[in-house]
Amino acid sequence: MSANPSNYSPDSIDLDRLHAAVKREKQDLQPGREPVPMLVIFLAMVVAVIAGGQLGLMTGEWNFETSNPFLAASSPDPRPGAGEGAASVDPFQTAMKKGASGYAVCGGCHQGNGMGIPGQFPPLAGSEWVVGGTERLIRVVQHGLVGAITVKGQSYNTPGGMQAFGAAMSATDLANVLTYIRNSWGNEATMITKEMVEKVRTEEKRVQQWTEAELAPFADKNVPGDIPAGPGATKPAA
Repeated sequence: MSANPSNYSPDSIDLDRLHAAVKREKQDLQPGREPVPMLVIFLAMVVAVIAGGQLGLMTGEWNFETSNPFLAASSPDPRPGAGEGAASVDPFQTAMKKGASGYAVCGGCHQGNGMGIPGQFPPLAGSEWVVGGTERLIRVVQHGLVGAITVKGQSYNTPGGMQAFGAAMSATDLANVLTYIRNSWGNEATMITKEMVEKVRTEEKRVQQWTEAELAPFADKNVPGDIPAGPGATKPAA
């Protein structure tokens, strides 16, 4: 049956118009979902601008010349230790700083103060194993250590022994950590370089943990190589 307007009463037509008008009205917002006032948005933008300026001051004073990616080829590298000033960075201090971060994997056993735990985990502070021959120390960290050992006249026997870190750490990271422990908590000894660690890795293909007796021949043996900075520094090769 076709629709005929004459079939609609005035009341029904007015009701349809009323419903259409209601649908066009905006729904009431639920409490807590009202639009953010423009004043609040403006104040937030002002705070963001001020905070960004302060952050720039604390990170070396941001400026368009050094931070614009389109000018990177002609602008100096803004990163610390990069560009022409990189050559002047003290390699010993760099190793100490990075080694302090890497030491986190050792601190759980040897403690943050390097004193270890009596009877279980030997101290690193004042340890002849740490400040002695570099070759023995590299071999210990590279492949681990098992069984009883004597440190500063005291016997220690870590359950399961000391784990090997050679596979988990790069030569650079391992060298930094060893340099750090050789020069912390009153220790003072030559730094260990990446080249020294790589030399031991190349020559030693061992897979199992060491014992104290097996490491005895390396107790006072140092891996040859130039020491670029720090205690006992030598003149780097040309």
